[in-house]
Amino acid sequence: MKPQTPPDLPTDDLFRHRLENLIDTRHELAKLAALIDWEFFDAQWGEAFCENGRPAIATRLIAGLHYLKHTYGLSDEQVVQRWAENPYWQYFCGERYFQHELPLNPSSLTRWRQRLGDEGMESLLSATIDAAIASKAVKARDLKCVTVDTTVQEKAIAFPTDSKLYNRARERLVRLAKAHGVPLRQSYVRVGPRLLFKNNRYGYARQTRRMRRTAAKLKTVLGRVVRDIERKLPKQSASVQAAFAESMALTKRLLDQQRHDKNKLYALHAPEVECIAKGTAHKRYEFGVKVSIATTNRSNLVVGAQSLPGSPYDGHTLKKALHQVERLTGQRPERCYVDLGYRGHDVDDVDVFKARQKRGVTRTIRRELKRRNAIEPIIGHMKNDGLLHRNYLKGVEGDAINAILCGAGQNLRLILRYLRIFWLKIQPAFIQYLLLAPPRAA
Repeated sequence: MKPQTPPDLPTDDLFRHRLENLIDTRHELAKLAALIDWEFFDAQWGEAFCENGRPAIATRLIAGLHYLKHTYGLSDEQVVQRWAENPYWQYFCGERYFQHELPLNPSSLTRWRQRLGDEGMESLLSATIDAAIASKAVKARDLKCVTVDTTVQEKAIAFPTDSKLYNRARERLVRLAKAHGVPLRQSYVRVGPRLLFKNNRYGYARQTRRMRRTAAKLKTVLGRVVRDIERKLPKQSASVQAAFAESMALTKRLLDQQRHDKNKLYALHAPEVECIAKGTAHKRYEFGVKVSIATTNRSNLVVGAQSLPGSPYDGHTLKKALHQVERLTGQRPERCYVDLGYRGHDVDDVDVFKARQKRGVTRTIRRELKRRNAIEPIIGHMKNDGLLHRNYLKGVEGDAINAILCGAGQNLRLILRYLRIFWLKIQPAFIQYLLLAPPRAA
C-alpha cells in the first residue's frame, strides 16, 4: 500500500510538549527542514506501491533518515539509533512530539532502496539542488556552468589475493554442503587454514617460491572439493542443485582465470568489483567501480553522480553525465570543464573546455577553467565526510545508489554550513541594531 501520512492533529497533547517548543528553531537542521519539499517524495515514490496491503512507512521519514545517514557518514543501524536520541533529527524527519522508540527496523531502509532503485534515489539528490537554490546558498545561474570528473568508489572487500580467494571459496562450498546434507570425501577444514597461514608468512618474508607453492596447493584443494561436489550433485534434489549453482559458477570462474585475464573475480560476495589503476604512488590499484561526479563550477554543488560499471573511457561517459545533470536540474548546462582524460568526447551541444586549453579561451572561461580543480577537494570530502570511500551496498545497483546518495549528503553539508555561517553573521548585527535603534514613540 502507498506510504502513510502523519495524521493532522487538531489539538495538542496535554501531557507532551511539541518538538518545536523543545528545540531552537534557528538551528540549521530546523531551517533545512523548511527548505525541502517533502511532498515531492510522495509524488515521485507513490508509483512504486500498490493500493492494497499494509500502509508503508512515511516517505518523509525514509528520506530524512537517508539524508542524515549520508550527511554524517553513518550506517543504517547508527542513524536509526541516533534518531531516537536527537530531537533535531526527529523534527527534521517530521515528528511532532519526541519519540523514545526506534522509528523503524534498519532493514527497512534496505528494502526501500531495493524497491526504488537508483532512479528513485535520484529524487533525493534533485531535492537537495532545489533546497540549495531556495536557501540562496547557490544561485540559479550557477547551474549553467558545471565541472565533471571521475573517481573510484571502493567496495567493502578485503585486498584480494589468490590464496585468500581459494580458501574462502572452499569454505563457502563446505558450508553449503553441510547445510544441505551433501556428504564430502574430505572438507580440508584444518589443511586450508594452515596453508593460508603459511602463504601469508612466506609473502611477508618475501619467499615468493614457497608462497606460490602453497597457493598452488590451495588451488588443488579447492579443485578437489569442486569435483567431489560435482559427482554428488546429480543425486540431489533440484532445490539443492539450485542452492549450489551460484557458488559453483563463481568457484569455476575463479579456478579458470589466469594472471593477465580481464574481468577477473576479486571477491566472492561482490563479483561486480573491478580493479582500477589510478597511477598514484600511495595506492596503485583500487577495487570497486568508477564513479562520475558533476558539480557547479562556481559554488561546488553536486548536480550529478552516477556509477560507471565496466570502467569505460572518461570521454565516452561525458554525454551520459550531462544528461543526468539536465534531468536533475531541469536545464542543459552551457559550459562544461573537464580534465585531459576526457579528450575525444562525443558532446556537441555543450561547450566543453579541457585543462590546459588555450584556443578559444576568454577571460571568463580562463577564470572558470582555474576553478575546475575545485572538484578534487569536493570528491575528497565525499570520501572522508561521507560514504564514498567504501560502499557497503550490494550489487551493481547498490553502487549506483550509494554514489547518488553521497552527492545528496555533500549538498546537505554545504547547505547546513551556509545556514550556520549566515546566522552567525546576521545575529550580532541584529542584536546591535536592536540595541542602537531609537525607541518608538508612544
